[in-house]
Amino acid sequence: MRIAVLAYAGVRLMDVTAPLEVFGTAGRLGAAYETVLCSPDGGEVGTAAGTRLVTARGVPEADTLVVPGGPDLPRHALPEGLLAAVREAAPRVRRVASVCTGAFVLAAAGALEGRRATTHWRYAGLLARLHPGVAVEPDAIYVRDRGVLTSAGVAAGIDLALAMVEEDHGADLAREVARDLVVFLQRPGGQSQFSVAARTPRPRSGPLRAAVDAVVADPAADHSAVAMAARAGVSVRHLTRLFREHVGGTPAAYVEAVRVEAAQASLDAGESVAEAAARAGFGSDESLRRAFLRRLGVLPSEYRARFRTSRQEARRLS
Repeated sequence: MRIAVLAYAGVRLMDVTAPLEVFGTAGRLGAAYETVLCSPDGGEVGTAAGTRLVTARGVPEADTLVVPGGPDLPRHALPEGLLAAVREAAPRVRRVASVCTGAFVLAAAGALEGRRATTHWRYAGLLARLHPGVAVEPDAIYVRDRGVLTSAGVAAGIDLALAMVEEDHGADLAREVARDLVVFLQRPGGQSQFSVAARTPRPRSGPLRAAVDAVVADPAADHSAVAMAARAGVSVRHLTRLFREHVGGTPAAYVEAVRVEAAQASLDAGESVAEAAARAGFGSDESLRRAFLRRLGVLPSEYRARFRTSRQEARRLS
């Protein structure tokens, strides 16, 4: 199973090396992978980091084509040789994938038309404006749609490659690869590029920080205003004031956001709506449904069905 990674002048180094490491490690652990680093013209290719890569000329016969990103791709004319290579290779491979801004290449080559896709959060809006036929999901770590996969920023290339290993050879091997590389395996595509905690300003107040950390550590625990205030050692009124000043919302809104994220992870992992509601700390399925509609605009069952369909497609193609 040959994996062709397509490099070009100005490519981001880690976008290239992250998938190569995942597939190379899987190969050393017994998977039948062969990796090939190629470029439209072959020879040495300079990366954005200044490192030079030695590449084979053109995209060889392969099972999977991976197009890495580069910092100049979103706002500069795409090299015609790069587009031509993708247009020529995409129809003859089983699977096409992009890392980070490599999605701009796939979109310009027509590979994303009528499909869902993602890219680095900074450029998701631009991708949607330049290519209105692409349904851009700006917050996803990676998106799989009918044999075409796209991923977010640099580290998401690891998540994407692990997902492909799992698709090809099952969760056990993907877990072994993740363990060997000392990275997380369980980051399904539906998870946000940034967790609620990462999107929230770090509270400077010691008592407030303790309350926030407790919510993230155990979303299902008692996080009523009274319980959080007691944990922080302040009154409920003062807790609310601290949240508005340092977090930008109410304690209840923060707790709900964390719980919705926890429920997403449960649904991504294949749990039922009832199981996700219980694990995330919602009092009932109905509470989870209302929170999902408020924050994501979909019902939990619809969200779960989308990722169940993706998993079924992955099993069919493996």
